[in-house]
Amino acid sequence: MAESNKMKEMPVNKLMVQMGIPMILSMALQAVYNIVDSAFVGNMRVGSEAALNALTLVFPVQMLMVAVGIGTGVGTNALLARTLGQGNSKKAAKVAGNSLFLGVIIYVVCLLFGIFGVKAYISSQTVDAEVLEMGVSYLRICCVISFGIIFFSLFEKLLQATGRSLYSTIGQVVGAVVNIILDPIMIYGIGPCPEMGVKGAAYATVIGQVASAVLLLIFHIKLNKEFEHGAKYMKPDGGIIKEIYTIGLPAIIAQALMSIMVYAMNLILKFNPSAQTAYGLFYKVQQFVLFLAFGLRDAITPIIAFAYGMRSKKRIQDGIKYGLIYTVILMILGIVITEIFPGGFATLFNAGPSREYFIGAMRIISVSFLFAGINIVYQGIYQAVNGGVESLVISLLRQFIIILPLAGIFSVFVRNGQMTVSLIWWAFPITEIISCFVGYVFLKRISKNKVDVLN
Repeated sequence: MAESNKMKEMPVNKLMVQMGIPMILSMALQAVYNIVDSAFVGNMRVGSEAALNALTLVFPVQMLMVAVGIGTGVGTNALLARTLGQGNSKKAAKVAGNSLFLGVIIYVVCLLFGIFGVKAYISSQTVDAEVLEMGVSYLRICCVISFGIIFFSLFEKLLQATGRSLYSTIGQVVGAVVNIILDPIMIYGIGPCPEMGVKGAAYATVIGQVASAVLLLIFHIKLNKEFEHGAKYMKPDGGIIKEIYTIGLPAIIAQALMSIMVYAMNLILKFNPSAQTAYGLFYKVQQFVLFLAFGLRDAITPIIAFAYGMRSKKRIQDGIKYGLIYTVILMILGIVITEIFPGGFATLFNAGPSREYFIGAMRIISVSFLFAGINIVYQGIYQAVNGGVESLVISLLRQFIIILPLAGIFSVFVRNGQMTVSLIWWAFPITEIISCFVGYVFLKRISKNKVDVLN
């Protein structure tokens, strides 16, 4: 009950810092999984360039699995926080139980894709036999043992919805540490473990994810006492599932569009494998920066959703104000780091032939971080007050409607030799600036129609 009182009474700026820091660390550690894998794989004795390219090609599917898990969790998070704000503990138990039922369904789909769909997916992006073999091996392991990342995503949001974000961060730290320890052991073959290359990177990743999920399951059962637990609450309830996805579907689509965008960019850059690899490496650095905004968004959403459930206009307005202020600070820090140290990141990945393309991408695309972070906050605000449509529109603009046509048009000039590959990178800042303007218009409309009318 103390956690519910905190959500109701603690000043929003302090509450956002208290909840936001663990969530930011959690999301940053989630991004570390991919960066660590790429760093160790990039320093393999044989086949490092092919391995980096393979990881670039599998990344969209990894993102898609995370998208569905996190999107379902976002819907659960906002609905559970709002339900607890209304004091309805019985419905809260059903919300939590139904989210776990959905997790089982999501895992079965990922398992089937891992068995039957992986080879066709990788072969659509490359004709290199070595890259194809590495990509299929890595992705199949990640899909077949995907229950770790799926259930971690759900338990994380269940803990965040009740204000216990610190514990989700502990689980994330444990998983990241396990991954970092196992990566060199399983990739290079240290001690009794045989050298497994990219397969070792995949096994290290999924073992870390399973460790995180198990720990968060224990925290969820032991600490989330605001509602009951049990298998009976996992019985599918159509009304609750609809409510979860009314909120969460835009988040799933937003995350899925990120996967589609990366896949489409891989196809656009297929004419230059080094540029393709450079984009994949930069995207992992970009995700590390943007995941700071995602982490803060995950604090903003339950805070505003709880306030919306208790009809507190002042707390909603404070949530919007401080959410934007803190995000701008984080994104400026991200821009400074990526603009000053692009060479250091290239050395970390042992980028080789992709080095110059990677540094060029980092210097240009990082300009967009400020506007991208603001757009992410806008989407968290929309989700908290049932603004799913607005959130979806911003996602479509950022990940599909503007970015891909622009990049495709720019690539024509590059392939014709009229411009360098750097022209394609400018599609990213242009897209985020336009989307930010549209997001501001949506925010003003939502404030007028849904917040200002509250007592």
